[in-house]
Amino acid sequence: MAVTLEQAQKLGYTCLKALLRFAFMVANNLVAIPSYVLYLIVLQPLRILDSKSFWYIEGVLFKWLLAMVASWGWWAGYTVVEWGDDVKAVSEDEAMVLVNHQATGDVCTLMMCLQDKGTVVRQMMWLMDHIFKYTNFGIVSLIHGDFFIRQGRAHRDQQLVLLKDHLEKYYRSRNRKWIVLFPEGGFLRKRRETSQAFAKKNNLPFLKHVTLPRLGATQVILKTLVAPQENGTPSGGDAARKESKSKGLQWVIDTTIAYPKGEPLDIQTWILGYRQPAVTHVHYRIFPVKDVPAEPEALTNWLYQRFIEKEDLLTHFYETGAFPPPQGQTKAISREMTLSNLWLVAIQSFAFLSGGMWYCLFQYLYHCLF
Repeated sequence: MAVTLEQAQKLGYTCLKALLRFAFMVANNLVAIPSYVLYLIVLQPLRILDSKSFWYIEGVLFKWLLAMVASWGWWAGYTVVEWGDDVKAVSEDEAMVLVNHQATGDVCTLMMCLQDKGTVVRQMMWLMDHIFKYTNFGIVSLIHGDFFIRQGRAHRDQQLVLLKDHLEKYYRSRNRKWIVLFPEGGFLRKRRETSQAFAKKNNLPFLKHVTLPRLGATQVILKTLVAPQENGTPSGGDAARKESKSKGLQWVIDTTIAYPKGEPLDIQTWILGYRQPAVTHVHYRIFPVKDVPAEPEALTNWLYQRFIEKEDLLTHFYETGAFPPPQGQTKAISREMTLSNLWLVAIQSFAFLSGGMWYCLFQYLYHCLF
């Protein structure tokens, strides 16, 4: 079929826009990530003298980096509408965030929609596949203290031990509040067939829009971060609470991401912007951690139930274009998540000015030494 002039022009415009966006993203990374690293190198004396202030500054820089990623999608017209519980109400408490996983764009979506949730972004820890360690953002996540987990049965037990050690070493010492994980252990398209076979063998529900979650990381997080008095475990009293200087993990935020027509955004789309503007829908449901069972079998059933509910939520969304109303209510209320373009421009400007400053500084040092 012959291509019309209008179609050729449209294709040319899309390719040119994608090329310009890619060039901007590369430049953005080349100035922002080295600047983040260099600022923290310079601030190492502060880390020794006042660790709390150091990690506060690091958190602010980390939030700005995530805002830059969010801006790539925001300026391409990839926006977010939120449903369910208002998570701003628990943004200052410790929480574990359970998210369904469809594509690489899920992380970008979270980076965007959590930007307006107070201090959450700068005080959160991510659990992600170890392959992300080798991406452009890997050095940032390593410094921030995120945990990279290796998938596969051969690594499972060792990874859970490492996760426990990581949480004990970094979570409270760096004043982390939220921890984000994807319990399915991989993308939907890669795990669905295996999950459905497992469900059939064990007489579990047949799921199409999510897969059955894995227990390991969730259980380790709850055991490590929940205060002793939670989950029915004997408490050490007020003295123990005072010594810990933390109320422990207080909430589990069940987060469900839905894309129009079930077509997820991947990182390539987020960067290049070649798809038409789209609205991603994010549904939250908050559970007090005291209502989450501690025993492995009961916790497994509880976790399975959350993903069965996700299946129902997504089925309803794909059929109607909206999430169902909460139990006992007749209408579901959505909230359009917004970002300030002025704020995003200010952050991007700071990144490029920082890059220029570091370049001039190194040029000056080079001429002084040589």
